[in-house]
Amino acid sequence: MARYDTVLRARRLVTAGREQAGCVGVTDGRIAAVGPLESDLEGGRVVELGDDVVLLPGLVDAHVHVNEPGRTEWEGFASATRAAAAGGVTTILDMPLNSIPPTVDVAALDVKRKSARDQSFVDVGFWGGAVPGNLGELTALHAAGVFGFKCFLVHSGVEEFPPLRPEDLEDYLGVLRTVDGLLIVHAEDGGEIERAPSLHSEDYRDFLSSRPRVAENRAISRVIEATRATGGRAHVLHLSSSDALPLIAEARRDGVRITAETCPHYLTFAAEEIPGGATQFKCCPPIREADNREQLWRGLADGTIDCIVSDHSPCTPELKRLDLGDFAEAWGGISSLQIGLSDVWTEARQRGFSLADVTRWMAERPAQLVGLQRKGRIEPGHDADFCVFAPDDGFVVDPAKLFHRNPITPYAGRRLDGVVRSTWLRGRELAGDQPRGHLLTRGEA
Repeated sequence: MARYDTVLRARRLVTAGREQAGCVGVTDGRIAAVGPLESDLEGGRVVELGDDVVLLPGLVDAHVHVNEPGRTEWEGFASATRAAAAGGVTTILDMPLNSIPPTVDVAALDVKRKSARDQSFVDVGFWGGAVPGNLGELTALHAAGVFGFKCFLVHSGVEEFPPLRPEDLEDYLGVLRTVDGLLIVHAEDGGEIERAPSLHSEDYRDFLSSRPRVAENRAISRVIEATRATGGRAHVLHLSSSDALPLIAEARRDGVRITAETCPHYLTFAAEEIPGGATQFKCCPPIREADNREQLWRGLADGTIDCIVSDHSPCTPELKRLDLGDFAEAWGGISSLQIGLSDVWTEARQRGFSLADVTRWMAERPAQLVGLQRKGRIEPGHDADFCVFAPDDGFVVDPAKLFHRNPITPYAGRRLDGVVRSTWLRGRELAGDQPRGHLLTRGEA
């Protein structure tokens, strides 16, 4: 009988799309066997998990803004990846902007890798950027191992990462089509936003009016048209407007290669409940109404929305302008990397979803989307990345106990269900004392 480095025995385990009892054998950081609980697997170390926890695959968060180098006072690799590990996330993909330089060529990617090396507590991959003037850089960045390319169709918030014009989408998708690369799109139409009313105000309704659904819907329609015309692959980031769900579903039925994600904050909060001046809730596209939120949950249920990611986008306290409470002045971004699993589970269980559903949305499908062949599932051959999760425990979010750099979050004081008891990376439990993460490249991970 084979002897494994470690055997984990779990009365509750999510594998093969469902929760069941089982045991997992780990050798050399990989899952070597998954069997029934009664299997007589032998290991140098045997871990017996209690009845109150569920063994999940480590989560994959494909939308994280780390901001290092250049804006490390907003967030850095050490703080972001410690937050990820504390939240059961074992792999993150770092966005190409808010750091300086932005990841729009191979030289900038090398700078980013150097910054992340030796201080990442979980595995880290990188997105490239698609901006005006770097069309000729895309294939070299792809060859260097980025997982795809992010673009904006509206001002990004930072001058060094300008948006593409909608009419440029076909050119960029056409180049990426030659290497089967993925274009990921912040889909809000800049023209529609320029035409919308924009007021300096403490009233969230005024901010919501400045980022209307029509801006999102029009931009997504343009992405679909360009993807259809080129045969490329496109992914809609942080979907907020439920109006766009029929557009995406119809395009997919037609064979258009388009996918979509949403975020915990869109699935949790409702515009009607956001207090005046509470700029910690500001993000772009915005949190919309309660009915919109429920439609997003339906989009997850029917598969129109593929996955849930954090869009962890922190900044310094000063940039949130909590002193003014002016939504027009505040930086748009929400910090939730450490608490995303608990938040989504809190909301999902109230709507009749299971931990297997949450695992599919937050581990399996993000890994599939970006081509991480060994992540997101508890199956032989996959990395032994695990989250030990107590679904019936709970806690109140205390920003002082979160590891991301600046203790600002709209979840402060919110009661959440589910506690991450431990996180494992390639067969080793993470203690938060030593960075053990690998830097990942597309095609090798």
